Amino acid sequence: MAVGTAFDGSWFIRTNQQNLEDSQTWRIAEAQYWRQSKQADYFLGSQPTFWQSQTGGNYWGFTLIQRQGFSPPQTVGGGFANPRQRLQAAQIGRTVTGRAEPGTLVRLTPGFGDRIIAEVLVDSSGIYRFENIKSDRQLLSSNYRVLLYPKGLLTAQPEVREANFSTVPGQIPAGASAWVVSGGWRREFSGSSNLLGNFADFQGGISGRWGLSSNLTVGVGGVYDKSFQGLAEVFYAPTNFPLQVAVSALGGNELDVIADIRYDPSPQFNVAFTRDLLTSRFNVNWNMFRGLSLFANASSSDATAGGLQINLSSQNAFTFARASLDTKNRFRWNLLQRLGPLELTQRGNEVGTFSELTYKFSPQQSFNSGNSLLLNYETRSQNSSDNLLTLGWRYRSSTRSNDGNYLWETQLSYGIGSRGNGIVASLGTTIFPGMMLRGRYQGVSLTSDQATFSIDLVSSLNLQRGIRPGDRRSNYFRTQGGLLIQPFFDRNHNGKRDAGEKVYTNNPELLIAINNKSIKSLQPDIQSDRISVRLPPGTYRLDLDPSGFPTDWKAATEALAVNIVPGSYTPVQIALIKSYTRSGIVEDTQGKAVAGARVEAIHEDGVKRQFSVTNGAGVYYLEGLSQGEYQLLVNGKSAGNLTLEPNSEAFQELNIKEP
Repeated sequence: MAVGTAFDGSWFIRTNQQNLEDSQTWRIAEAQYWRQSKQADYFLGSQPTFWQSQTGGNYWGFTLIQRQGFSPPQTVGGGFANPRQRLQAAQIGRTVTGRAEPGTLVRLTPGFGDRIIAEVLVDSSGIYRFENIKSDRQLLSSNYRVLLYPKGLLTAQPEVREANFSTVPGQIPAGASAWVVSGGWRREFSGSSNLLGNFADFQGGISGRWGLSSNLTVGVGGVYDKSFQGLAEVFYAPTNFPLQVAVSALGGNELDVIADIRYDPSPQFNVAFTRDLLTSRFNVNWNMFRGLSLFANASSSDATAGGLQINLSSQNAFTFARASLDTKNRFRWNLLQRLGPLELTQRGNEVGTFSELTYKFSPQQSFNSGNSLLLNYETRSQNSSDNLLTLGWRYRSSTRSNDGNYLWETQLSYGIGSRGNGIVASLGTTIFPGMMLRGRYQGVSLTSDQATFSIDLVSSLNLQRGIRPGDRRSNYFRTQGGLLIQPFFDRNHNGKRDAGEKVYTNNPELLIAINNKSIKSLQPDIQSDRISVRLPPGTYRLDLDPSGFPTDWKAATEALAVNIVPGSYTPVQIALIKSYTRSGIVEDTQGKAVAGARVEAIHEDGVKRQFSVTNGAGVYYLEGLSQGEYQLLVNGKSAGNLTLEPNSEAFQELNIKEP
């Protein structure tokens, strides 16, 4: 991956080299330029279509979005850029769905790292689904990945997909409007040795959206996707009634309707009808009392089912269980039980089952680092009656890399099953800058007695200032920017950081506020030579608090405005200049202290000046003086000159004679 800034926008490129020895597998997976603002967006290169396309995935072209009266929400995280998201003023819970072979284990993870948000074992319908996945400004990231493990084998290399949000977005404000125009081609790699593949089948369209009232938004347009089709959208949320309607219809020779209709009469009861390009579903949920819910669902691609869900937690224990039985007498379940250092995970359906008992030796049970014992049992009933029992050990380092992955992770186990027995081992590390290396050996699996060995290498190329070579979160900069702040000791007072001038990063929460918020609340990455903060694009005000300055130093400016663009960190160098203090007694011609005298120091530039009024003992106090020549005035009359040089004392007593 590589990311950067050009012409106030972000560029991003990602390659996928499945087999380095076979050039036919080399692919430019993504290449995109995106420029965003409050009023407009420009997409060039690989991107999703603004309509729900039946042909799916690889669309390359140009898209222009023009907005009036609203701005799309900004997330703190960032990641995948989707034109449909840029046409809305608020984001809602969404459904991630797709097709996979029955028996495939599908995991939903964030855009970086391996933290599991949800997982499901694909049943006989061949469809996986994660419902009500939030994608709003409160979450750290709106970017997700879908990992597909064939035949449920966690030791296999998963297929990685971008999460495809199938439901339609939300409303825009009353009086607001938006236009989108797009044109491009579908890309495919079959029979092509070109890095970019073959481009064919022109696609494109134009659509408008209007906020007719605070409750109703409508959209109308047309697209060409193998044939001409009309597009209509309705978003409706009545006042004081718990109904939410979002419907998008694409009609030509056939009618494709995508819908998300929800009725929530109370926090304990809700009804939802959802439809995407794969299925139509009707769901009812009833929270009978705390920790226990009943549910029922009907699907156009599957049977009608009902069941219950239990969610209980205490200080040392946690239980989540969900079980359902459908009209085809198929029993499906998920169970997660934690009790101190013990953790039991179970899931199953008509295709197979998986059970894992883990004992964690780490004293911090809420973390997965340290040593653990694992006991796994798997079955697969599709076209066979296979089973596999494994006993093993796993170690995960307490230290993690910049992308959230464990610095070291290793697992060793021995398996006995219907296909034979053998050793299963894996080792992964992210210790190499810019690289994640994993090796796997599997002597036996649930569905095969063939030994396999693989090495996976994931690398990133980050040449932008502030983005480290090993930071695989760099894909966040497709939609995000940031500040790279360097407060430095400007010893020669030239406003530039020269060789040997050190950066000051102590107590940044006292030193810097961004848009009236402490920098600490923005989770900065503080290093010895920089303070890095990821932020959505826009204009920000930086205020510098003198209480955070080191002793005898001050900032050359008290506040500044910075424009952040996506693709990289915007560098901000804050010069800290030497601060001098002069204090003493103002005396008259008889040597007596003069009370209430105004003492003023005027810099040679005529702009910087400090003043003080003597107290009853005739003492004045001038602080915050910078280098240069000053004229001293007492009650408006010249009382001499003051020269401050780099080698001058920071604090010095200086008595003044009243002129």
